[in-house]
Amino acid sequence: MKAITQDKYGSADVLQLRDVAQPAPGKDEVLVKVRAAGVDPGVWICMTGRPYAARAAFGLTKPKVAVRGRALAGVVTAVGAGVQRFQPGDEVYGTSLGGTFAEYTVTNGQRLAPKPAALSFEQAAAVPISGVTALESVRDGGQVQAGQRVMIIGAAGGIGSFAVQIATALGARVTGVCSAGKADLVRSLGAEDVIDYTRDEVDRDGPRYDVIIDTAGCRPLSLLRRALTPRGTLVLAGGGHDAGGLLGGYTRQLRAPLVSAFVTQRLRPLASRERAADLEELGSLIESGKVTPVVDRTYSLADAPEAIRYLAEGHASGKIVISI
Repeated sequence: MKAITQDKYGSADVLQLRDVAQPAPGKDEVLVKVRAAGVDPGVWICMTGRPYAARAAFGLTKPKVAVRGRALAGVVTAVGAGVQRFQPGDEVYGTSLGGTFAEYTVTNGQRLAPKPAALSFEQAAAVPISGVTALESVRDGGQVQAGQRVMIIGAAGGIGSFAVQIATALGARVTGVCSAGKADLVRSLGAEDVIDYTRDEVDRDGPRYDVIIDTAGCRPLSLLRRALTPRGTLVLAGGGHDAGGLLGGYTRQLRAPLVSAFVTQRLRPLASRERAADLEELGSLIESGKVTPVVDRTYSLADAPEAIRYLAEGHASGKIVISI
């Protein structure tokens, strides 16, 4: 099968379209014909090996998994022993640790859910990483309630575009932080107000927000706290993966619980989980019309390096998707 692979860390130049062996499903595994794959910062981290601490999980000198990509939407072609939830022909979406920038991938059945019928494969592939992170940020990290004032930083991005819609669906009053050129998009997703970060900082209106969800990962905790109410909650859903150094921007995630222990505000780093239950909950929101994936650009499998270069520029509105 065709797949985008790499044998060393580096820029998008290390990615190559190659012929590799098609995987076979083992016990409790599902073989999926990939129709589309999502592009997210995690792909960039696995490709570059940065921040360097990530190599402890992904491979010290080169990636343990040669094929890039994690999010997918596709069609089940075979199932291993023990799989009862799916059968060949089912349309699914979810994640795979074996790489999804490929014609086929094998994944555990617990990482998959039925693809919402209302979505194309390209739209569905945008959901599993960013949509789940947004859902967990709003529901679990922020515990957002109807009537609360919620700020979402990076509101036009992959996670942010989902978070605006999910918080709005819960009845929150959402302020999105983005550039002026994306303000109309963010308002169309449900935001009542928009802060143009090129003109104003997030503390422009003082401590008025009950919940802040930061998907950008670049602002100091002290600045973010100035926009929170005295008992507000800050959710760190983005790590500033390209900030450099051993931990990149993830030093904030380490500091947040320490600061939180000495203040009345709650500062919560988010550790997102990939579960079928969250995909099913998102599927219900999508089928009800409350959430719609925003897809900025779609690339072919051969052009996956260009897709990651575009991601690295940081200007995408919503998600970038590989169509296979």
